[in-house]
Amino acid sequence: MAVAHPSARPVPPVDADDIRAARELLAGIVTTTPVARSRALSERCGGDVWLKCENLQRTGSFKFRGAYTRLARLDDGQRAAGVVAASAGNHAQGVALAAQMLGIEATVYMPERAAIPKVGATRGYGAQVHLVGETIEGSIAAATEFGQRTGAVFVHPFDHVDIIAGQGTVGMEVLEQVPDVRTVLVCTGGGGLLGGVAAAVKARRPDVQVVGVQAEGAAAWPPSMAAGGPTTLASMRTVADGIAVGRPGDLTFPQVAALVDEILTVDEDALARALLLCLERAKMLVEPAGVAGVAALMEHPDRFGTPAVAVLSGGNVDPLVLLHVIQHGMAAAARYLSLRVRMADRPGALAGVLGLMATHGANVLDVAHTRIAGALSLGDVEVALTLETRGPEHCTELVAALQAAGHAVVDVDGHG
Repeated sequence: MAVAHPSARPVPPVDADDIRAARELLAGIVTTTPVARSRALSERCGGDVWLKCENLQRTGSFKFRGAYTRLARLDDGQRAAGVVAASAGNHAQGVALAAQMLGIEATVYMPERAAIPKVGATRGYGAQVHLVGETIEGSIAAATEFGQRTGAVFVHPFDHVDIIAGQGTVGMEVLEQVPDVRTVLVCTGGGGLLGGVAAAVKARRPDVQVVGVQAEGAAAWPPSMAAGGPTTLASMRTVADGIAVGRPGDLTFPQVAALVDEILTVDEDALARALLLCLERAKMLVEPAGVAGVAALMEHPDRFGTPAVAVLSGGNVDPLVLLHVIQHGMAAAARYLSLRVRMADRPGALAGVLGLMATHGANVLDVAHTRIAGALSLGDVEVALTLETRGPEHCTELVAALQAAGHAVVDVDGHG
């Protein structure tokens, strides 16, 4: 799904001068992250595709840029009062490290089910962490109450001019590293990174297409752009928790609406396939939220002008989530084949099927054998197989081999 910007563009609250000032502030603090050419994506898209590796940034995501910019500009009284933030992970770590470096006391509220590695990393940077609420909304409510009660400054994850300006320094680096870039694709949740990158890029290269990419299950920007203002989603469901934001910000909305050319959405299968490609072909560990731009390139290889740059926004992923997404990506890429085979119930029949699969290079992951399925004829059995394959063509070959051997193949999942 794609949504263009409104015809009447508002005035963006953050401009290139703000981003240049943020970059001066961040000099020697943040890492100038590398760009890496992706051969696999370049071949797919018919031109150079580069990955901007913010997964290699300090704390593992771009969030540190905005957090440090915001905290460094607090006055003495605000610093003495401390800061408070709410986050499921990346913003929490960015605020915690920035506060540690600046000598500011930080309190962070995280959802009760926040990933253990992210909680541990946030505490490791010196923040006081409280686990509150089933979702991030509960954590935000608790953080807001804490700030009102104690005077601590609430550090919003995206909706502040300093946050947007800090994140926009990614765009300045992209222009320097890939000076002939034609398209920049940015993972999008609340819009701080997207709006900042767009401001930096458009100021120097208005011809460059800046594209935001959202997870389909948490896409608040398309209806907001259509409505001409921030709207709230009734519900969200996506593995890309880093960009699962139910409402654009009051500041990020005009920023994005004024400068961004297009908003796309990608589904969970596309995100899983993109994460798998980053692992296998680019040797990059990226969280599901961070591969949204890559997913868009994989889904629409002929849509974007090249050279194109996809921002890998972060690499902080729970190992259990990573395992699940890899498995999902393998299935989405037809690297798994699940099917049921009906055959005569006689000695050696199962061994024959398994041997046939081995002959054709499939690795058997799971086997379930039953004689009591309701649709079976007397004297038949049904075998459910899960196979590891080399892709769609291999799946077709395996099904054809079973059918040629006289077996009835039913309920194929992952074929093609």
